[in-house]
Amino acid sequence: MAAFAVPGVAIAVVEDGAVAWQQGFGVLHAERRTPVTEDTLFEVASLSKPVFAYLVLQLSDAGVLDLDRPLVAYRRPDYLGESPWLARITARDVLRHTTGLPNWRAQPATETLEPKVEPGTRIDYSGEAFVWLQLVIETLTGESLDRTARTRLFAPAGMRDSSYAWNEAMAARSVYGHRAHDAGEAGMPPQMLREQWSAAQTIADRDGIPLSDWTWAEAARALPAVQAATPPGLANWPGDILANAAASLRCTVGDYARFLALSMTRGAQRAPWEIAEATRQAMLTPQTIGATPWSAKGLGWNIEPTADGPVFHHAGSNGGIFKNFALGDAARRRGFVVLTNGGSGQYLYRRIVRAATGLDLLAFDR
Repeated sequence: MAAFAVPGVAIAVVEDGAVAWQQGFGVLHAERRTPVTEDTLFEVASLSKPVFAYLVLQLSDAGVLDLDRPLVAYRRPDYLGESPWLARITARDVLRHTTGLPNWRAQPATETLEPKVEPGTRIDYSGEAFVWLQLVIETLTGESLDRTARTRLFAPAGMRDSSYAWNEAMAARSVYGHRAHDAGEAGMPPQMLREQWSAAQTIADRDGIPLSDWTWAEAARALPAVQAATPPGLANWPGDILANAAASLRCTVGDYARFLALSMTRGAQRAPWEIAEATRQAMLTPQTIGATPWSAKGLGWNIEPTADGPVFHHAGSNGGIFKNFALGDAARRRGFVVLTNGGSGQYLYRRIVRAATGLDLLAFDR
């Protein structure tokens, strides 16, 4: 942590399909010295995606969503472009990153969203695709992402400290992000989501609608007021102040470890909120065409073969100030989660992976 200027870390270990150990190290904020504990909330960044994928697969198992039906048949956001390829993109494409869409548009307020290549032909990692699928789920359920996640996944899975949204109580327990060790700048960096959410919280309080219950329509209505109260460029489109399936999950390391365990195993009898066994296997089986073995995608997780058998994993990076990683071995029902609040946290979690497993993942060299 000292070598890479990472002020805070939380680690949890899963053994035999259950959380066996968890601990926090360091501090939430380098200048305030509040310690990281088991109750500390981390911005897990793209580790949000496998959790959302599980939620989507629940809805698929329940017959609410067809993974292979084009998304435009459910909802066509007004920011989509005119490419005929858009009509071919499905939820399966989103979860395995074969939509052809970019990760994020540079100017979402003015730039339309278009595929770069034909859907289904190659891997193009895309947060934008997850947001579009989030809006589809919003249409199908009639409620916000966070409300659906709380009802269908977080509450039944015991993830009591997980939310895609934000409130003042969460803010008090959440880490701040810090620059990479070689950034060459002093002081605290911009906090991005924290600053966007804090501005939106004022409007939520005024209107009496919690941020966790905001849909796209609420975010769109609130955007002008948020923009009027914040520096230019902080909030550019409704997606900046809306719970984000691709990036805004905030939780404790223990909660994420509970989800990791859920991804690799289930009880002797399937609980009503658990996905079917065949569906779970699809999460952990390569679904992509033409991918190298170390870049294969399941439905929500990355898959890599090792000498000891396949492992599934995902990394997360928000704003260059939060770096996170989760790794699981489904056959042995074991894995671990490393959450950090440092821009060089990837150097730390890679060392932890090697020390804990002996693996030097090829994914780390991409």
